[in-house]
Amino acid sequence: MPRWDDAPMVGRASELAALLACVDRAAAGRSSTVLLSGDAGVGKTRLLGEVTARAVDRGVRVLTGHCVDLGDVGLPYLPFVDLLRPVAAEPGMAPGSTADPVLAPLFAGRPGPPQPVPEGRDLSRPLPHRAAPPPVDDGRLQLFEAVAALVCELAGAAPLLLVLEDVHWADRSSRDLLRYLLARLADEPVAVIASYRADDLHRRHPLRPLLAELVRLPGVERLELSPLPDAEVGALVRRLGSEAGPLPESVVEDVVTRAEGNAFYAEELLAAGRHGEALPLALTDVLLARVEQRSPEAQQVLRVAAVAGRRVRHELVATVSGLADGDLETALAEVVHHYLLVVSDDGRYRFRHALLREAVLADLLPGERVRLHAAIASYLARVPDAGTAAERAHHARASNDLPGAFSASLVAASAAGGVGAPAEQLQHLEAALALWSAVPEAAERAGRDQAALLVETAAAARSVGEPARAVALLRSALEVLPADAAPEIRARVHYTLAQAMVRVEDDAGAYRESSAAMALVPADPPSKARTWAAATHARMSYSVGRFDEADAAVDEALAAADALGFDGAWADIAVTQARARPGADPAAVLARLDEALIRARRSGNVEVEMRVLFNLATVTFEAGRIQDALDWTRRGTRRARDLGVEWSYYPAELRHLHVTALYMTGDWDGSLAEADVLARVPDMSAHVRADGLLVLVGRGDPGARARIDWARSLVPRLGSHVLLDFVTAGSEIDLATWEGRPQQAVDVALATYRRLQREWDDDHIGMLRLAGSALTAVADAAAVARRAADADHWMRAGDDLAAAARASVETYRETYGDTLGVEAHAWLARIAAETARVRGEVAPELWRAAVDAFGFGHVYEEARSRLRLAEALLATGDRAGAAAEAALAHEVAVRLGAAPLRTALEGLIRRGRLEVAGVRTVEVGAVLTPRETEVLRLLAAGRTNRQIGAELYISEKTASVHVSNILAKLGANGRTEAVAIAAARGLLTGSA
Repeated sequence: MPRWDDAPMVGRASELAALLACVDRAAAGRSSTVLLSGDAGVGKTRLLGEVTARAVDRGVRVLTGHCVDLGDVGLPYLPFVDLLRPVAAEPGMAPGSTADPVLAPLFAGRPGPPQPVPEGRDLSRPLPHRAAPPPVDDGRLQLFEAVAALVCELAGAAPLLLVLEDVHWADRSSRDLLRYLLARLADEPVAVIASYRADDLHRRHPLRPLLAELVRLPGVERLELSPLPDAEVGALVRRLGSEAGPLPESVVEDVVTRAEGNAFYAEELLAAGRHGEALPLALTDVLLARVEQRSPEAQQVLRVAAVAGRRVRHELVATVSGLADGDLETALAEVVHHYLLVVSDDGRYRFRHALLREAVLADLLPGERVRLHAAIASYLARVPDAGTAAERAHHARASNDLPGAFSASLVAASAAGGVGAPAEQLQHLEAALALWSAVPEAAERAGRDQAALLVETAAAARSVGEPARAVALLRSALEVLPADAAPEIRARVHYTLAQAMVRVEDDAGAYRESSAAMALVPADPPSKARTWAAATHARMSYSVGRFDEADAAVDEALAAADALGFDGAWADIAVTQARARPGADPAAVLARLDEALIRARRSGNVEVEMRVLFNLATVTFEAGRIQDALDWTRRGTRRARDLGVEWSYYPAELRHLHVTALYMTGDWDGSLAEADVLARVPDMSAHVRADGLLVLVGRGDPGARARIDWARSLVPRLGSHVLLDFVTAGSEIDLATWEGRPQQAVDVALATYRRLQREWDDDHIGMLRLAGSALTAVADAAAVARRAADADHWMRAGDDLAAAARASVETYRETYGDTLGVEAHAWLARIAAETARVRGEVAPELWRAAVDAFGFGHVYEEARSRLRLAEALLATGDRAGAAAEAALAHEVAVRLGAAPLRTALEGLIRRGRLEVAGVRTVEVGAVLTPRETEVLRLLAAGRTNRQIGAELYISEKTASVHVSNILAKLGANGRTEAVAIAAARGLLTGSA
């Protein structure tokens, strides 16, 4: 695994700019200094490495000195000895100063007593200075003046950057010399950057007064290096882990959360995670070294605080630590002044970094930890207002008080449910379930039996988007139900299990469970259990094609819900009825759903409300009313977030639809932002994050491949996650098309179609998009192969894709009739046009139909179809029409940042000599640069941009730019065509 400081720098753009500005001021002849602070591991050294590299590129000479922690007895001037090593090794850099005997000890690495003033040195003519130098009354003036003269001599030859790292460890003599230099140097081309650890500067640290003095000097500024934002730490972690394959997002998020913006910590945690370590030993040692330097009383305070939690009240520390008041105050002052604990705004103490707390916890002996947990649990039991039920449960369990932990977990679960925190509710309920068999009289303590607790826990699991977990819990509930359980109770578990099973694509199993619920309770007299059983059974019967049985259940459930005033059940069955048979009048469906939304809200049933909102968005989306759909998705996702259920099934699908609709309307920035949500996304909602691939691939972003690999790694593990499979496959196909890999596009499309046939019996209509996209690659390949009269393979591939598309439509129509939505019709038009292109037919009328079909609001696919229409019109001699279509498509490509589409369009415009504003026409036979010739050679060998970059020692992004230039110069639509054109013109010399 690469080290973080070896990889390209992540983030720090503003800090890097500030430091380079310091360098630039020096290059312009004005001395400048930055005092760079930051916690250990936050990235100071990495940033300085970037600055020095860029300074060298600017023609600035760089000298670096390092301070070393040698305890109370340090070597004088050590960082300056280190800094001057290059000068000592190459005396020609400063011949005047290297001959000065005063500097000889520094050059030799053995600074000694002050030397006599050498002949010729006129100290009455001091160096230019920005302020009077500080008085030096201990015989060191000659040495300090000699060092200043050396610096000026070096700067006279070239601008100079002096870097002093870790000056918090600098000895007193070095600090004094630094003070002298910064006060003595004036308008010299010298920049100084001195770094130090902020977390090491306790109140009595000797560097503190020096820093306060230095910042008063002109040209001296302080720059604090704050922790990296979470997004940048995530990017760093993904880059560090990329060599071993894509990292699961759960791993990335765990490292990001624990590292708290510290790059070194992130690297260590990632490495430890690969070896199964909770906290890496090396990192533990680093953190504990600071703890072990403190007094025994201070260490006791830290142990209590670590066991208590990240934030702890003063009263708890005072009670549990056992320290006398005076000793406690002294110990707290010590840990706060040394930045181990900090005081929050509410007066509580918290660890400066969460990993420091982890290290202290890991160092505790088991018995000591149990005793502290017991003492804290006892305190919280006596003073309930001092903590939450969740805290009481945690400390009770950790002190082996299982009954206390059980009761407190249930109270904590109730509190979490009351404030709309289902994830925490699920955590506490599962903790209670784990203790059930170990706690005497658990049912009496809980106030319900185990089956009821399992059902309650399953509901929380569904709320946080864990349907598989909900299914497992409900099955366990059926197993533990008493033999004499009331039929209504047993029926409730069955129909609730059916509702969960349909969310994991087990329609047949869901139908069995809803049938079992119906068999347990009679229809007469009407009851709540029977009404919900019938409502659920109607949905499940429709899903397995038992329409007569479903219709009967609908009629029964609606009548009973009306009679009993069950608004939630009425709303649920109304949605089922309205959406059971595609092709119904959209206006009537929307009216029915509007009424269902009112009733769902009135009932307080959150899941049914979310189901209604999702269907309102879906109906408008399927009708091609994308802006109306966006209004509903915004409303639904906002409502779900307010209720704390944003990752339950329907809210997750609302977000998926929201991301997709934004992408279709051309709001690509908004679409990507919604896909890249910061919250932890459950695996079953991974398709929401994968939705971002639509934009990444469309823009030619190099990060698309890593996200495809991540999504593809989840598909086999999740098994039946059809939407994730579809989103990933569609993006893979588009990427393969743009990169000139037509066979991969075909293979992915057909393999996904086969998986879809296994998962869904009656709806394969999503294959239209996959087939239409893959046919683009096939048609490109066929056009190139046709020049060599060898297009048979691609003709057969096109036939296979078209046949799969036809079969998917036939299967759909067998069940749902002629009710295809507008997007499906648009893809059918695209397939017809691409199939003609595979056969070598121009067919502008087919491409005009595709453009019109996507005009319902799919901005990108409309532009892609315009590209082909322009190409077809050009082939028929209609240059004006071709230019008009290309201009419209080009405007969209530029606005979206769709680099591959823009490259293809500009290639067509140049090749056809079309007049399009903003596109400069160049000679088709333009000469390639030597680097472009190398890239073309690798393109011909089938290399990807990443592989080209690796072989030529350039970045993937740079390789992509070269490829785009080649396509533009050759007037090619894609990589495959570029290679064919180059071969025909004799531009391919040599082989890869």
